[in-house]
Amino acid sequence: MTKTGILVVSFGTSYQDAFIKNIRAIETAIGEAFPECEVRRAFTSGMIIKKLKKRDGFHVDTVEEALEGFLADGFTDLIVQPTHIINGIENDNMLKALDACKGRFHSIRVGTPLLTDTEDYRALIDSVTKEFSNLREEEFLVFMGHGSEHYANAVYPALDYMLKADGHQNIYIGTVEGYPDLNLVKDLVRKKAPKKVLLAPLMIVAGDHAINDMAGDSADSWKNEFLGEGYEVSCILKGLGEYREVQKLFTEHAKKAAAL
Repeated sequence: MTKTGILVVSFGTSYQDAFIKNIRAIETAIGEAFPECEVRRAFTSGMIIKKLKKRDGFHVDTVEEALEGFLADGFTDLIVQPTHIINGIENDNMLKALDACKGRFHSIRVGTPLLTDTEDYRALIDSVTKEFSNLREEEFLVFMGHGSEHYANAVYPALDYMLKADGHQNIYIGTVEGYPDLNLVKDLVRKKAPKKVLLAPLMIVAGDHAINDMAGDSADSWKNEFLGEGYEVSCILKGLGEYREVQKLFTEHAKKAAAL
């Protein structure tokens, strides 16, 4: 007799409001698409798991712990859907943990991160441009992505290139820890001299990076860097996980994995 479970894997967040609006919202959307399956979660960030346990007494499984839990409860098959944006370090670590469990489940089918193929890029562009459909000519929207030393960081400049090719000349992608970086984005924006810059996270949750690195009060926050350029600046603390279309994208990735 088969018993199928769904594991939704996220980097994680220690911000409760961001967790509910983004990660739990994605989990709920996936669960609604698979009403016959139990949905469980795992985080890949050990630091966040420890912080939640110490601060809130709230335990979230690692991927390894979640897999053992499914096995202990008699699940024979798994569908695993990451909420990662790119096929980067966190996703690689998840895949290693899943690979170590090969042979212990009848099947483990794995969905892809948010931005994996060209159609994913187009779907995300459609989602964010609908979200910011009221953007005026004199306003520029700058997204803050996380960035990575992993080769999958190429997603960010590719997404920016596609935005420009599709005619969105006032939307830019920057990253905290990769390319394009803040200095490059500032240089590019400066050439166009907009009146106002809107900052928004290109991250699943509007967590620590969005609250501090993007919208914080430190001199080197993106908000203050752009204020220093003389622009009016507005920060939108809304993670991608809140976008209904992004929730649908992850759900579609899980459905594709289930059909394998």
